[in-house]
Amino acid sequence: MSHRLIVLLALCLSTTVYAQTDVEDLRDIHSARGYGLGGAYRAMGLGTEAVVGNPAAIALYRMYRMELHGSWDAQGKDTFGGVSVMDAKTSALAAGLDYHLMSLRNGAGRTTAHFTTLALAFPITPGVLVGSSVHYLRARGGPFDANATTVNAGLLLRFSDGFTVGFSGHNLIDTNNPELTRYYTAHTALIAGLLVVGADVRADFDSREDSVFTYNVGAEYILGQMLPVRLGYSYDGFHSASQLGVGLGFMTQEGGGIDVGYRHDFGGEKGRVLSLSIKMQVG
Repeated sequence: MSHRLIVLLALCLSTTVYAQTDVEDLRDIHSARGYGLGGAYRAMGLGTEAVVGNPAAIALYRMYRMELHGSWDAQGKDTFGGVSVMDAKTSALAAGLDYHLMSLRNGAGRTTAHFTTLALAFPITPGVLVGSSVHYLRARGGPFDANATTVNAGLLLRFSDGFTVGFSGHNLIDTNNPELTRYYTAHTALIAGLLVVGADVRADFDSREDSVFTYNVGAEYILGQMLPVRLGYSYDGFHSASQLGVGLGFMTQEGGGIDVGYRHDFGGEKGRVLSLSIKMQVG
């Protein structure tokens, strides 16, 4: 029996507030680009992952985006499939919509979950962007049944064309669902020509008795202005495990293309996540 299953069975029998599914499952929804960057994407605003990250970042660049995502954990057999759309072009008020269908492990088998996010963002000034998003989670399977709505809020500060710093609060409305516990993030990104570097810190003060921190760093370099190569590292505070992310993509001149990402867990869940994203972009 795997370490994760033992832990989940113990949680199902306890009277604590921990989840039948892992509290990290809903926080681990990335695009292939996000996996390749080690999860350090929240301050970049370069893809539709901003909808579930820092919602303020969806207003960073004035363009239309649509992306299709899919990922599979070869170790735990968790699967994610989703579609995201963003419009930061039509008006100053940017909007994004993300939907994910997930099949997750739990202590009694598997859970099927529908996770939908609607995000809005507005640039107060060219250097100060604010945003908010609404999550809706509907899940059934085994002992896990959820029907809950909560909100995120984000702030993004653009100090120059290539340097941003952001802060966001997640699941700010208490739903009494352990899968939607509150957490906070601080993040920064630097874009220097064809090189992008990002770092995120995530803090959870509610899921456990002690505070839990997760750290993410990642970099992307575009070879020949067509082939983005990505490398990322994260430290998962919930499982005290390191994770390595790698990614490769192909970009068209308009910014669309295909991305492939892979994340390898060292310890913890020993996850082996493979992800594919197809994206379209119009400036």
